[in-house]
Amino acid sequence: MEQNAATLKVVLDYHMAWKSRDIIEIMDMFHPDIEYSDFFINRVMGIKEIPSYIQGCLPKRPGENLVHTDRIRVDGHTAFIQYKLTMREASYRCSEAITVKHGKIYRIHEYGVLIPSDKEDKNHQQLDRSAISRLGLSAKELANLSQDIQQYFNETQPFLNADLSLQQVADKTGYSRNQISFFLNKVAGQSFYQFVHQARIEYLIEKIKQEPSLTNIDQLAFDAGFNSLSAFYKHFRRITGMSPKAYIKNFLASLDQIPQ
Repeated sequence: MEQNAATLKVVLDYHMAWKSRDIIEIMDMFHPDIEYSDFFINRVMGIKEIPSYIQGCLPKRPGENLVHTDRIRVDGHTAFIQYKLTMREASYRCSEAITVKHGKIYRIHEYGVLIPSDKEDKNHQQLDRSAISRLGLSAKELANLSQDIQQYFNETQPFLNADLSLQQVADKTGYSRNQISFFLNKVAGQSFYQFVHQARIEYLIEKIKQEPSLTNIDQLAFDAGFNSLSAFYKHFRRITGMSPKAYIKNFLASLDQIPQ
């Protein structure tokens, strides 16, 4: 029982260090002979390799969307934790076995599975682990990539540029074209240009909600970054299931039903 309590304390302290995003405190909790195995990307790391890995995995902003799905279970020197990391396009379910030796974390075995969203493609197959390994990003890094791209699109609205390219997004976010393309294709279930057009449609919908009496919807489409009306109507229907005219009509009808 005493060993269980000692192990639990170390693991809880480790968890709090992650929550505070303190890489120095995290590294201080590792045994010099630490072996960290991330089976999601088939990678085993020692003390010299771990700092860069941890740096890439740490949430870049407070309040990360990580939820523990079970209480921490302890058996002697080893604790078992389970959690789910939720992104907009997918979720990562993970179990970790953390072994403690002399008050330090000696072994971490991380097992996980990435579950893509099926909102775009109902026929997602299990992701190719060898492809994920070549990508060079852990599941937590994929979550950061998802948040970074979404934040970039929300804050700077690059999609308003009709000539926006994958290379431009890569240059601005610091990820490679392959990493962004893999994430969008295999995890989000859409191409880069589908992702961009979705951002444009969401922007348009907000404009419509702010001013539902808009009459020149075609000009608004060009302002949102579309360079052809056929592409605009195609993607509007793909995302909303109706034409812009029908969407506005339904939205106005919903406003009439709101009690004054």
